[in-house]
Amino acid sequence: MADKYWFNTETHEVEEGRQSDWTKLMGPYATRDEATHALEKARRRNQDWEAQDEEQS
Repeated sequence: MADKYWFNTETHEVEEGRQSDWTKLMGPYATRDEATHALEKARRRNQDWEAQDEEQS
């Protein structure tokens, strides 16, 4: 998987190919840019899910 990118949640660095333990990684992502914005994307998804939960309550 050297052609994939991973975001390391401990170092906040993008890794080309999985180099760290899976418990510290988000991914894989097709591009470096996608991996760079992994936390932002996850945060947005969580906010959307929370909003949906509030609407259903």
